[in-house]
Amino acid sequence: MLVQILSMMLLNNRTQVTEFILQGFSDSVPLRILLFVTFFSLYTAALTGNVMIIVLVTWCSTLHNPMYFFLVNLSMLDIMCTTSVLPKVLENLFSEKKAISFGGCMTQIYFLIWSVSGELLLFTAMAYDRYVAICHPLHYSTMMSKKICVLLAFGVWSICGLNTTINTGLMIRLSFCGPNIINQFFCEIPPVLLLSCTSTYLNNIMTVLADVFFSVLNFLLTIVSYCFIISNILKIRTTEGKKRAFSTCSSHLIVVTMYYCTVFYAYISPISSYSPESGKLVAVLYTAVSPTLNPLIYTLRNKDVREALRKVLLFRK
Repeated sequence: MLVQILSMMLLNNRTQVTEFILQGFSDSVPLRILLFVTFFSLYTAALTGNVMIIVLVTWCSTLHNPMYFFLVNLSMLDIMCTTSVLPKVLENLFSEKKAISFGGCMTQIYFLIWSVSGELLLFTAMAYDRYVAICHPLHYSTMMSKKICVLLAFGVWSICGLNTTINTGLMIRLSFCGPNIINQFFCEIPPVLLLSCTSTYLNNIMTVLADVFFSVLNFLLTIVSYCFIISNILKIRTTEGKKRAFSTCSSHLIVVTMYYCTVFYAYISPISSYSPESGKLVAVLYTAVSPTLNPLIYTLRNKDVREALRKVLLFRK
């Protein structure tokens, strides 16, 4: 009888956590004001840049090709990533409690996993597009037809949607009986798993499997694609031809390198070795800085995009 009563009490205690406290930054008022201005500027720039890409590619027929089609998908994922995190960050910078409900935390994790895994998978599709463009230019129109591009994009969104549903579902089934303080400025899997008072073995297994597929496997596929690309570029006889060929994939290579470095640190390192302070810096890079820089790196220095922007401003197709 006593065992049953203790079991019921333990079960009740495990369901008491209805919110988490986010402890991301210092309580210093001047620092919080500076962070608010910084994050607000990054969020505004990320939304403006990525929405602009979507509008330009949709409006201008000259940008209706596979490379820009994938850029539209990347922009949508960037908007999802930054919107799932930064609005709550801005709110908490001027909130005393800095709380997020259990449902809000799980929602953040859901869309964050979807956007991060989606970008990793999309980078592989974009690397394949550049591989076909440089290594098989005569067959580009057939190997990267509209149907194939749509199927690739559908595969990215659906596979990543399934992945985030499974991992978030496994998070929801856990019990949290305290403490409820997350040493991060948003909810993500590593710090939240550390607060669980039930076994996270299955969560760790699924996280490792997802890491292997989305990070390691796609990273290797991207590397293989660029090995073929660089090999073919070196075979081009003229210097001008080499520069032109490399310019078509250099932006993608820069973004991929920057993104993989941050994601590898955030999600590939073991949960037990998770460092909150360094994790915050890395998190800022892939939730705020990367979505802001992507439109700049990919398109704003591109002649076709500048021309498309001019046409949109003049309301011409």
